[in-house]
Amino acid sequence: MLYDERQGEFDLPGEDSPWADSGEDDLPPVPEVSISYPPADLDIERLAGADAPITSVARISEKRVELLRKLGVTTLGDCLENYPRDYLDRTRMTRIGSAGAADDAETVQGRVVRHVDVPVRRAKAPKVTKVIIYDGTALAALVGFGRRAGYLKVSLHVDDVVVVTGKFKRSQRGEARIEATTFEYEVLSDEDAELVHTGRLVPVYRLTADMPQRALRTFMARVANAHGPNVPEALPEDLRRRRGLMHRPQAIRQIHLPESSEALRLARERLVFEEFFLLQLGLLLRKESNEAAQPGIAFRTDGDKANRLRAALPFQLTAAQESSLAEIEADMRRDAPMSRLLQGDVGSGKTIVAGIALTHAVENGLQGAIMAPTEILAEQHYRTLSTLFESMDIRAVLVKGDMPAAARREATEMIASGEADVVVGTHALIQDSVEFADLGFVVTDEQHRFGVMQRATLRSKGHAVDTLVMTATPIPRTLALTAYGDLTLSVIDELPPGRKPIVTKQFTDSGRDHLYRFVESQLKKGRQTYVIYPLIEESEKLEDIQAAVEGHEQLSLRFADWRVGLLHGRLRGDEKSDIMQRFHRHEIDVLVSTTVIEVGVDVPNANVMVIEHADRFGLAQLHQLRGRVGRGEHESYCALVGWPKSDDARRRLDVMAATTDGFVIAEEDLKIRGPGEILGTRQAGLPDLKLASLVTDIRVLEAAREDASALVLADPALASPSHALLRETVLRAWGGKLRLASVG
Repeated sequence: MLYDERQGEFDLPGEDSPWADSGEDDLPPVPEVSISYPPADLDIERLAGADAPITSVARISEKRVELLRKLGVTTLGDCLENYPRDYLDRTRMTRIGSAGAADDAETVQGRVVRHVDVPVRRAKAPKVTKVIIYDGTALAALVGFGRRAGYLKVSLHVDDVVVVTGKFKRSQRGEARIEATTFEYEVLSDEDAELVHTGRLVPVYRLTADMPQRALRTFMARVANAHGPNVPEALPEDLRRRRGLMHRPQAIRQIHLPESSEALRLARERLVFEEFFLLQLGLLLRKESNEAAQPGIAFRTDGDKANRLRAALPFQLTAAQESSLAEIEADMRRDAPMSRLLQGDVGSGKTIVAGIALTHAVENGLQGAIMAPTEILAEQHYRTLSTLFESMDIRAVLVKGDMPAAARREATEMIASGEADVVVGTHALIQDSVEFADLGFVVTDEQHRFGVMQRATLRSKGHAVDTLVMTATPIPRTLALTAYGDLTLSVIDELPPGRKPIVTKQFTDSGRDHLYRFVESQLKKGRQTYVIYPLIEESEKLEDIQAAVEGHEQLSLRFADWRVGLLHGRLRGDEKSDIMQRFHRHEIDVLVSTTVIEVGVDVPNANVMVIEHADRFGLAQLHQLRGRVGRGEHESYCALVGWPKSDDARRRLDVMAATTDGFVIAEEDLKIRGPGEILGTRQAGLPDLKLASLVTDIRVLEAAREDASALVLADPALASPSHALLRETVLRAWGGKLRLASVG
């Protein structure tokens, strides 16, 4: 021991002390949460308070201003919306006599009865001070070393009442046989003192270097108390009453200084609702504004060609296809430009639905276009649509980047003259050289691969065109409403009848021989196989391609009796197309490829997908790759070969092995990666979600969407004087990226 525990006797409070009772743990009474519903504020000028610089906060130092700026906090509004990232539950008070039995942090309350300077035996050992507190059940020592020892002596005086949260341990020596060396404390100076760091639900904030949690927490409490009551309320009173939403000033205070877990829940729900409501309101107002700005084309959808096309199909549309098509046709008949997202799993039949919609456009004397992100997918669509239109007297042309000059010139001339009814292409469609005679309907496939400006450029080649965007990447409803809330959603959530689930198994190196014997058994049955290698970067690195090249060499030896092909992104477009055509014609049995194969490949005879290093792929990409098989009548299989080293990687492979439902996979992907990584740059231009979660707050999002829709229906431009502050709040939340018609 460095010091002697015994330092004499203590003068203890008498038995009439308020702390000298039963010694059992206390739970503070939970106050009832009362919610008031004052009318929404009408004074727009009140919003200006949020723009006040952080320097306007009383007694703030230049150093703190700089540290807050590193956290992105530069205004008073930023500060009030710098919400805690977590909370520590320090509400349960433990009697000192019961403390130290558990390994968790505990909160006690006592009176300071003595300071003890503990002698140290080594000359360079840190100074040690003990502050002894008592609550009528036992003594506890708060131990400080070095500089903290001196600080404890000057900050905790005898007779101070102190609340302490820390890890207490039981000692076998000394008067105070319960002690803590790691703890936080606060002095109760009077009955009305408000605890910030202990004895309550304690907020935990994001930090930057040189910003201690205690200092930031103290500052945030001061700002919330001083400025929280002055924040304006923009949400309509009737909406708040109907949803039971806290008044905004009350919610701001309770999120920073919650009086109870219930008060915190209600405050968070109010602020989450507000974030979603402003986001959804902006999306719907943008859609309303766009539709009002330019009248669209009111298409007729009862034409003979579309009916003949449907009758000629060798299969019946599924109920989900029929439902989605009916929604698209209803939009086309409106005299406002359509903006609709058609979401459907791999192989669900989106292209057929789009083909019928394009037929309607042609029957109305207009042109249609479909833009795909890769040449392989564009060629796939061109073949599918050409077959569909063959007997309908509808002319389809293909435009892609590596076309011979003569073929490209012929295609662009047909487009400009109107001889081409439907144009299928890649990014080449948005080049200046491609001019349409009369474009009326645009389809963008795998739309997340195109930038906002690329899609807008294609639409601008017509006038008030109807737009259908398609994705084979299932998107959770919360994400769809957030990222694509200005698009109306149609979902094809069933596969064509007879489509069998793909059997999916995980393999490591030890199972590779068994896997190859299985592949060989399928090849002997006349089937075909994909073997996919991952890419580390979006653009293929030489070493990534080398992995596929080496894999191709090894597999060529292993399957010497079979034809093994190689495909990767460094090949010229015509080379890639030729290899895919050979695979489609079954001139290649095993196709070794990088992820260039991910979209646009439809080879019904290919029924085995082997994904090497599967642990390096994301869930959405794994699902897309698996969707390349299972497109024919044969039982199909997917082998995930990998050695997951992280929990997330293991979880991804387990999810893939457990289900083939793309929407279940999408929900799991959202939980694992979070919305930001999934949305990528698509969220640019949308308000940030500072508190709301697209994983856990689904119910609140849908309620906010419902209320925003009702409000836009009743007041499409928020022109009512009672909505003046709300209108300005929405515009501010969108940071100038939302344009509304002027009012007044």
